[in-house]
Amino acid sequence: MINRDFLPLTKKEALERGWDEVDFVYVTGDAYVDHPSFGAAIITRVLENNGFTVGIISQPDWRSAEAFTQYGRPRLGFFVSSGNIDSMVAHYTAAKKKRSEDAYSPGGKAGLRPDRAVIVYCNRIREAYGDIPVIIGGLEASLRRFAHYDYWDDKIRRSIIFDAQADLISYGMGEKQTVEIAERLRNGEHISELRDIKGTCYVCDVTETPLTGAECPSYENVVKSKREYAVSCRIQQDEQDHIRGKLIKQRHGNKMLVQNPPMSPLTTAELDEVYALPFTRAYHPSYEKEGGVSAIEEVRFSIAHNRGCFGGCNFCSIALHQGRYVTSRSKESIVEEAKKLTAMPDFKGYIHDIGGPTANFRQPSCEKQKDLGLCKGKKCLAPKVCPALKADHSEYIDILRQVRSLDKVKKVFIRSGIRYDYMLRDEDETFFKELIRHHVSGQLKVAPEHCSAHVLEKMGKPYIDAYVNFSKRYFELSKSVGKEQYLVPYLMSSHPGSRLEDAIELALFLKKRNIRPEQVQDFYPTPGTISTCMFYTGLDPYTMKEVYVAKAPEEKAMQRALLQYYNPKNKELIIKALKKAGRYDLIGKGEKCLVASAVQGGNAKAAGNKAYKKNSRYGKRK
Repeated sequence: MINRDFLPLTKKEALERGWDEVDFVYVTGDAYVDHPSFGAAIITRVLENNGFTVGIISQPDWRSAEAFTQYGRPRLGFFVSSGNIDSMVAHYTAAKKKRSEDAYSPGGKAGLRPDRAVIVYCNRIREAYGDIPVIIGGLEASLRRFAHYDYWDDKIRRSIIFDAQADLISYGMGEKQTVEIAERLRNGEHISELRDIKGTCYVCDVTETPLTGAECPSYENVVKSKREYAVSCRIQQDEQDHIRGKLIKQRHGNKMLVQNPPMSPLTTAELDEVYALPFTRAYHPSYEKEGGVSAIEEVRFSIAHNRGCFGGCNFCSIALHQGRYVTSRSKESIVEEAKKLTAMPDFKGYIHDIGGPTANFRQPSCEKQKDLGLCKGKKCLAPKVCPALKADHSEYIDILRQVRSLDKVKKVFIRSGIRYDYMLRDEDETFFKELIRHHVSGQLKVAPEHCSAHVLEKMGKPYIDAYVNFSKRYFELSKSVGKEQYLVPYLMSSHPGSRLEDAIELALFLKKRNIRPEQVQDFYPTPGTISTCMFYTGLDPYTMKEVYVAKAPEEKAMQRALLQYYNPKNKELIIKALKKAGRYDLIGKGEKCLVASAVQGGNAKAAGNKAYKKNSRYGKRK
């Protein structure tokens, strides 16, 4: 029996629809989940909505080209993505250890996609079909579009378009450029002629290089010079703006990589149209026998109301992928999706999230962005809030009230990131109060990340005072409504700029406030971020000043252990770290000590204290 709810996942399903051939084949490294939180679902539904036939190949066996030929030669070409996340991040931890599970695969089984999936898939397609149009997109391709530092190889790799032998990169969210590419191919244009589409990258001979735009240091130069790599990173970040962003060029040998300016984000009406497409909000039924696809569980009853993030944290890929310009869906669209959720047979009354990259952003941070774009080289919220920022939660409050008033809705949670520094700028506390009363499930996750001022500056995060002020008010308001609620802070160890003494400072901050984090994230150098640039080069690309980077496994382990100072398993490592830093005053049974003493004799402690006072900047404090 034909299942028309999903797009074809096999040739048999395509034939059941009466399709002898398809216009496009979409290859993805994820299991096929038809939910708007999955990029493959959005792009294929958008293509379908524009009159194209699309067959999906999900997690093909990449060991030969055969798996890529099940639909025959598509009439117009291939779209290729590794899936929702970078395949290397999916496979390896920050310590480069192999992961045992993959939430985006049936039954959580690991190993169903290759390392560097986009490259592998595209080379198999070339093996099968030669010069057929191949367009790559998604996070893996988008963030690797320039010559980039690769943490797993520990070297600079050239743009992914070369290794993948692709014709175009569709970077960013992709809907508009995907439709334009598809329509122009349908109208008979050759893929080599599609050189003017915003939000895409292509390769040309150096002699054909556009005369306008900004030029990054070449691949060869960034391989030779870390300083040149930092310059390249800054140019790429600065021009990632759909209003003022320039075309960017980067030479690779006798070829020129050309990135056209970013595509404009979807308008409210366009976003509404995308999210109204007939998503089943489920994984393909063929995965049921394998236990389903667990990645959908967190988002099955969640609603994305916005895109983009002007927070611009340096370790986050959103700025280079989605961009910093915030756009949002209409209240009517969001409420309509909520009604669909309540009609689902397994809905239990709980909407898990109405959020996005940052849940409480609905509009650009200031009016001038709408005409001039976001400020180059500056951040809206860090290290201090820009005076031009306009904090307003009124529209978001209205949406939350409307959704929680729907029949069958018991509770609406907010689980995606909340920017508490933005909240504090809103003079009206209505959202703060309603968040605590209605939208927290006993604990709220927030991301101060660190407490050291100079580490936070390198992270692009606000100073810790913002978190302290927020947490104080959070607990006051919780108490005022008779609720015992908690904050769960996200913390990061070994971010560029963080020395051992900074990790100690953070441990003391946590101890003073009786915070015992169960999970700590080691900094993970993923492609395309400012923080990864600092990790590789040891330079801040915006100041060109040196940045300390903890790379030795032992020091990274020490920094991580200090953030969980209370765990007996970390005792030996913490003592070693404190001795190395000359902080013998923190070893012992005193109230301020981080760990019980393992040092015998007063002479050793006295010597350590003397070294601490002489060498540590903490010794200068009263």
